[in-house]
Amino acid sequence: MEEKANQDRASVRLKGLGDSLYVTVDPTRPAEQLQKELDRLFTRMKHLAINARVILDTGEQDSHGDLIAHLGKFLKNTFGVGSVLEPPRKRLVSEEQARRHDMESSWHNYRSDVLMLAGRVRSGQQVTARKHLLIMGDVNPGAVISAGGDILVMGRLRGIAAAGQPDNQDVIILALDFQPTQIQIGGVMAAGLPPSPRKLPEFAYMENGAIVVEDYLDADPFGRLTWPQVR
Repeated sequence: MEEKANQDRASVRLKGLGDSLYVTVDPTRPAEQLQKELDRLFTRMKHLAINARVILDTGEQDSHGDLIAHLGKFLKNTFGVGSVLEPPRKRLVSEEQARRHDMESSWHNYRSDVLMLAGRVRSGQQVTARKHLLIMGDVNPGAVISAGGDILVMGRLRGIAAAGQPDNQDVIILALDFQPTQIQIGGVMAAGLPPSPRKLPEFAYMENGAIVVEDYLDADPFGRLTWPQVR
């Protein structure tokens, strides 16, 4: 008998929440059992239940409208509660909806010196960083990435990349597989760059007012620095 009483109590829990009474019920238990436990809890509250706002929560995403209506009617008729409501349900986002949202989204970063993203930037997406941009993945054709500082792509760069925006030419655009549709450094633009057949890390930089693309490992652009410098 004691074990059954404990099970009944576990099936209904009550707590105060602001100006409401928040009641959690187990929808897998019989309605009669839930009603019996509600009767026990609300009887102990006496006049505090009169005109109270009660939230009945089944603890599941699926609505149990019939059960809520049955228990709500019981509480109103027996204890004179003012209203019985269900809690707002969290909106579930399907994988397809999340993918579509990502396809339509833009990232804008203005708090840190580096915006680091993992994954593929797809056609139609835009990524904007206040300073440096690091992407651990590919940039597809039709995607646009832009940064106030350097751009580093740890994958294939096949979209549009604009570094040093709007007017900083002391930056680089680096990719492990450098095949951009178009690149821009500061206000200088270049398009139709021939892809490297070797698929080695390459980078673009400004020299004498023009954009130059070189093998990153061969050029070792920062190897001449005597100590690390903040970009």
